Amino acid sequence: MFKRPYWLGKILAAWEKRPIAWLAGVRRVGKTTLAKMIPDALYLNCDLPSDVGRLDDPEFFFRSIPGGTRVVLDEIHRLADPSRVLKIAADSFPSLRILATGSSTLAATKKFRDSLTGRKIEIRLPPVLWTESGAAFGIADLDRRLLHGGLPEFLLAKTKDGSLFTEWMDGFYARDIQELFAVRERTGFLNLFRLMLRQSGGLADYSALARECDISRPTVKSFLEALGTALSLAAVPPFHGGSRREIIKRPKVYGFDTGFVTHAQGRSGLRDEDRGLLWEHLVLDVLRDVAGPENVHFWRNKSGAEVDFVVRKGGDVWAVECKLSPQGFSPKGLAAFRDLHPGGKNFMVSPFPAEPHERQFGGLTVGITGLDGLAKRLAG
Repeated sequence: MFKRPYWLGKILAAWEKRPIAWLAGVRRVGKTTLAKMIPDALYLNCDLPSDVGRLDDPEFFFRSIPGGTRVVLDEIHRLADPSRVLKIAADSFPSLRILATGSSTLAATKKFRDSLTGRKIEIRLPPVLWTESGAAFGIADLDRRLLHGGLPEFLLAKTKDGSLFTEWMDGFYARDIQELFAVRERTGFLNLFRLMLRQSGGLADYSALARECDISRPTVKSFLEALGTALSLAAVPPFHGGSRREIIKRPKVYGFDTGFVTHAQGRSGLRDEDRGLLWEHLVLDVLRDVAGPENVHFWRNKSGAEVDFVVRKGGDVWAVECKLSPQGFSPKGLAAFRDLHPGGKNFMVSPFPAEPHERQFGGLTVGITGLDGLAKRLAG
């Protein structure tokens, strides 16, 4: 079994602060495997009637196990009233430590009548991060990670198997979208999802998407909200400080996984022009994990100058450019951004940099680093 110490550490750290850790992630991203790595945990699979039956009387169940027990409730959204089970555990048995897993954020379904404020910490498990790909899975080939994606089974496959992606899409719609969001327009929904994957990293234009998918503009907004809640799309809002020169409305929308992006684009291999944008996806996964999704933005002005990502770090604003190689890097976007927003650090992050160092571009200081180094700086 592959070890994932980074994510186990996040679960244990969450339990130091709250009795419940909510582990969210798309199907087959590795939630169950990770949950079973927790030592000395009592594991219940809420897809199994026998385990669901044990939770019919939550108070009796929790009273029957020793205080301090680590309990895994896998796929808890399958229960009729999952928030009641978690609320009883947190309020009446605070010495227990509960890991609940689901395919979406906690508020995805009306079954969760209680948001469990003050009782839980949410951990979002993305596809395998580039920062753990080599150490945890033995995959240090960037092209393979970009082409196959980061769902463990897909990443470890010797060749890219299109049937795996098709099977995943069918299961995603049937078990997650239909059940959690009661979406009935299968064709329109999946057409929109595939289109967003093909256009991953681009600005969202609701009207254009509605025309292309032959659905209404409100339906597009509703479907995109469901896809975001189900963690299959990541909307990155624009950063702005009030200047009329800045783009302030449309978000960039990224597909959750580079393997699905390349599959939707019909790629069996990578072209030189594909790698840069796909690398952005891997950087985004780490930024959202370390800094929090609410703190990650992009920046663009009406003259076309842009910065890949802007991260709020305390009272500062960090600017991050994603480049496959430091060679030939142009600081024009960073310079335009800093003319309007002068406070904060600047970084150029590359998959295979030399030792982290700084370069001067006129009066602009830019840190050249790998993704590991950037993550450590953000976490510090």
